[in-house]
Amino acid sequence: MAKKSFEEALARLEEITAELEDGDLSLEKSLKKFDEGIKLAEFCNAQLAEAKAKVEILLERDGRLEATPFAGANGGDQTVPE
Repeated sequence: MAKKSFEEALARLEEITAELEDGDLSLEKSLKKFDEGIKLAEFCNAQLAEAKAKVEILLERDGRLEATPFAGANGGDQTVPE
């Protein structure tokens, strides 16, 4: 896979999803699209994990600002439902 931005990969993943949902592809083409989609989803997940690791919240403690890791909206990692 050529180097893509997160947005490009997500847009391509949406295209593949639409093509697969349409149901007009042969089994062989569907499997190739599915494989490409899996790779794109893994790329997107890795990009999101990297971005999440970079996000920090600054908290004031004892008059000093201290960076703490961002835990997300629900306080933990989220997984993609199957």
